[in-house]
Amino acid sequence: MVLIVVGLVLFETISSIDNAIINAEVLSTMGQKARKWFLLWGILFAVFLVRGLLPLLIIWATNPSLGIVGAFTATFSSDPLVVDAIEKSAPILLAGGGLFLVFLFFHWLFLETKNFGLRHEKFFARQGIWFYAVVSILLAGIVWKAIKVNPLMAFGAVIGSTVFFITHGFKQNAEKAEEEMIHNKTSMSDWSKIMYLEVIDMTFSIDGVLGAFAFTLSVPLILIGNGIGAIVVRQLTVGNVERIKKYKYLKNGAMYSILCLGTVMLLHAFGYHVPEWVSPVLTIGVVLFFFMRSKREMNVLPA
Repeated sequence: MVLIVVGLVLFETISSIDNAIINAEVLSTMGQKARKWFLLWGILFAVFLVRGLLPLLIIWATNPSLGIVGAFTATFSSDPLVVDAIEKSAPILLAGGGLFLVFLFFHWLFLETKNFGLRHEKFFARQGIWFYAVVSILLAGIVWKAIKVNPLMAFGAVIGSTVFFITHGFKQNAEKAEEEMIHNKTSMSDWSKIMYLEVIDMTFSIDGVLGAFAFTLSVPLILIGNGIGAIVVRQLTVGNVERIKKYKYLKNGAMYSILCLGTVMLLHAFGYHVPEWVSPVLTIGVVLFFFMRSKREMNVLPA
């Protein structure tokens, strides 16, 4: 249990580095009162509402017969019938979440600007045009196999791909809006910027919440791990973003851990048994590798 929570905290933190950077840069354009409001109430909103409500909504969406109230009580229930219902619907959630995470990794690998941490990354960056072909073939293959197992699982995979492209559109718009705010090209008020940051936080939190289901189906554990991770991200926002930026391969670690977790979720969805310790160990190992790689390069480069 402790290993799972540690893995959840680390994954939420490392996958939200981009969010922390956006927060810090937009906050630098705001007044002191608005910054304090966001850092206090924004934490409560991010931890208790977004990361608390989203897992419950996902459980309800994959178990609509429970109802919203039933989904809430089910996540804290030890009733064997309730636990069995959630486990039976898990392949739908795991197929959608797993495909979402794998798409996220391939988008980063093919299309996003990055520091090249491994040799093959430069090759794939030159093949960006193939991203849509790769994910389309992957989606078709997974849906074809899922239909033979459970048609609802195939539908879950389609939903996962849909959510990816919707959130990707929000993130692209966020990058453009952030650039305008930093260079004072927008007349947005401080309170409008706060609302903007909260919406962006919700968009980024989807990665962490979906990835959390690769660690465990226990919502209380997800709430604890993701909640602590969200608080860590806010602390990075306050005063450590510039220091974090120096670890240039942390984003690489986040993306490879996302690939690992997405793969674990898809394997679970298709009935392959993967021990619970695999996801946290993979996450910790991958992030540690790229952390040390960043640190070694920092020590080589002149200050």
